[in-house]
Amino acid sequence: MRFLYKPFGLVAGIVGAKVGQRTFQSIWRQLDAAAPPEATAGDAPLAKVVAAAALEAATMAAIGAIVDHAAASAFHQLFGAWPGKTQAQKTAEEDD
Repeated sequence: MRFLYKPFGLVAGIVGAKVGQRTFQSIWRQLDAAAPPEATAGDAPLAKVVAAAALEAATMAAIGAIVDHAAASAFHQLFGAWPGKTQAQKTAEEDD
């Protein structure tokens, strides 16, 4: 069943990236009127560059996890099988 999940995962990744980027931009606009600084911007303070990068990474990771889990849940509802390993399966493999 995992091979059937590949299209779901691909679409979820694209959707997650778009939603994550828009969410980050929305949060950043509330914090600062200027656009988030690039890491190579010479006139941007280091603290601002690091804060923007950390916020973007955290936002993208959280949104990605939400979208991936939602796609796996939808796949499970449609096909009756969870596309990945459960925690119990991972624990059993570690014990071997």
